[in-house]
Amino acid sequence: MAPPAGTVLVVLHQARSTPGRIGERLERRGYVLDVRRPALGDALPERLDGHDGVVVFGGPMSANDPSPFITEEIRLLERALASTTPSLGVCLGAQLMARALGARVAPHEAGACEIGYYPLAATGAGAALMPWPSHVYHWHSEGFDLPAGADLLATGADFPNQAFRYGGTAYGLQFHPEVTREMMCAWTERGAHRLTSPGAQPREAHLDGWGRYDGAVCRWLDAFLDAFLTPRPGSGIGPANGPIEPKPA
Repeated sequence: MAPPAGTVLVVLHQARSTPGRIGERLERRGYVLDVRRPALGDALPERLDGHDGVVVFGGPMSANDPSPFITEEIRLLERALASTTPSLGVCLGAQLMARALGARVAPHEAGACEIGYYPLAATGAGAALMPWPSHVYHWHSEGFDLPAGADLLATGADFPNQAFRYGGTAYGLQFHPEVTREMMCAWTERGAHRLTSPGAQPREAHLDGWGRYDGAVCRWLDAFLDAFLTPRPGSGIGPANGPIEPKPA
């Protein structure tokens, strides 16, 4: 048996949450997943020497919540950024990363949300990395400002900042490429009350979007994870694209 490719720290926010397709593909590439749920009392590592990557996933809470575990996760991402450990934030995780980089996280000014499949457009920097899918899956009502020194990789209509890269090692995604069909069915059942929010799509549109767009999302995710797992420290555009100093506790 081949030795593990490395260990990736995975941060989840609910008892039933899973890393979905991202976790499956990381394990397929030989990585061991170290799963922590700080919202349920799991401790986060003070040092990242034993981890080859960090992935922080989404959840129903806000990146602005005063909960101690939110502060702990922001500090974790500050440590990852300072050490140039490959880091990925998905939805809430991207918003926490934006906050770690000093950017604002807030609801849409008109109260809109994105719940379902919505169009995505790559920027020049994003297109230079890989082809992007035309639509991606969302479940959020808050968005992030682009952090200073970050490269905007993809944009959308209501929430213009959809994906960014900071340096060559950190990525934030406002959307959910990890979602499997099973996860989508569970979310739309347990979260059915959210489907009446302004801008949200009905459940049948979620399932129809899966058939239309999921193949392209899968192809993109494979290319994206290969880029994420082969970091290029200092390769980003802009003067601030380097390690950041962790803030004092």
